Amino acid sequence: MLIIPIKEGENIDRAVKKYKKKFERTGAMRELRDRQKFTKPSVRNREQLLKAIYKEQMKNAEE
Repeated sequence: MLIIPIKEGENIDRAVKKYKKKFERTGAMRELRDRQKFTKPSVRNREQLLKAIYKEQMKNAEE
């Protein structure tokens, strides 16, 4: 549950903006999308490995 403290007299638009930012930072939507389908642990590990390889290649390309 997200709790957004609102000061007295604060604009509702600002409060909504704070809510959206906090919601995005918590990764709730990403988690909901991930839970819609089951991904085998071996596939998840393979994706992480490929991502790490890609990041390493990008890091080495800059140098």
